[in-house]
Amino acid sequence: MSGLSKPRQLLDDIGLSLVFFTRLRLPSGDFGGRSLADAVWAAPFAGLAVAVIGALVYAIAVALGLAGNPAAALALAATMLVTGCLHEDGLSDIADGFGGGRTRDKKLEIMRDSRIGAYGAAALGVSLLIRWSALSELAGPGHVFLALLAAHAASRGLFGAFMHLLPPARSDGLSAGAGSVTAETAVIGAALGAVALLALGLGGAIAALILLGLLFAALRTLCLSQIGGQTGDTIGALQQFGEIAVLLTASVCLS
Repeated sequence: MSGLSKPRQLLDDIGLSLVFFTRLRLPSGDFGGRSLADAVWAAPFAGLAVAVIGALVYAIAVALGLAGNPAAALALAATMLVTGCLHEDGLSDIADGFGGGRTRDKKLEIMRDSRIGAYGAAALGVSLLIRWSALSELAGPGHVFLALLAAHAASRGLFGAFMHLLPPARSDGLSAGAGSVTAETAVIGAALGAVALLALGLGGAIAALILLGLLFAALRTLCLSQIGGQTGDTIGALQQFGEIAVLLTASVCLS
């Protein structure tokens, strides 16, 4: 990840991550020729932006007199809106592909299909239910912000490592076109995500790190056995699993 000592390239990478991983738009679309592989270390900053928006919606809802359950639902909806359901789409695609395909090629074909099947719908329903219920258990806007910060930043901090350790499953597609992620880029992104977990306290951070490590290893093994590598959909599913793991941890540590 050469060049990160230059402030301009730091800002370019953060801007590129914000634009790619969210629906937020910046005044300038020029990111100094940086690629997604260069900038993926900054994905936790996109997670920070998502967390702030979700927490703000929750705080406004509570201030207007809503109870915790509907406020949590609105916060979750806001995080999905600001990301364009990018990662939810990945989760549903791998559920359909891995669950419905018999061969590697068939799994990849199903994952590329824009239609959603029973496996995908079920996966989305379970993901939404778990995340909503975990947020609903938290006591107030402050704890919701800490939980969202840890969940969205840490889950995105895994992206670079996943792209570095697994080859693209396709010769075309989003992941293949992103370029090669260096070990340095992967480590920096993971470190930023780990720092965000401190929002849960030291004990919560350690518990969340263990859970994320186990999920990372399990999904890596599954992707290699199912399709021989990673795609943009598998990275989206990784974020969803990571977000769920951290929010569940937060519901224990912060409630």
